[in-house]
Amino acid sequence: MAFHVRDHGTDTAVRALAHLKGTTLTQTIREAVEREYAAITATPPLIQRLRAIQEDFQAMKRPGGQPADKAFFDDLSGDL
Repeated sequence: MAFHVRDHGTDTAVRALAHLKGTTLTQTIREAVEREYAAITATPPLIQRLRAIQEDFQAMKRPGGQPADKAFFDDLSGDL
């Protein structure tokens, strides 16, 4: 199987990286793709991250306090 890179900048970047690492073009591309794939899949999906934040906030809730009804606000403003 072969890939044909038509973008000159991409070709130059891959060749430069391969030269710096002393590896083949194929190995350089494989390592770059595997590293990117691992980075993306290592991050939990947004819904899981939000669920964890939501659970943290739920754990912070404390019962108590006064009910915020009309009588409460009337008492704050001095109306009786």
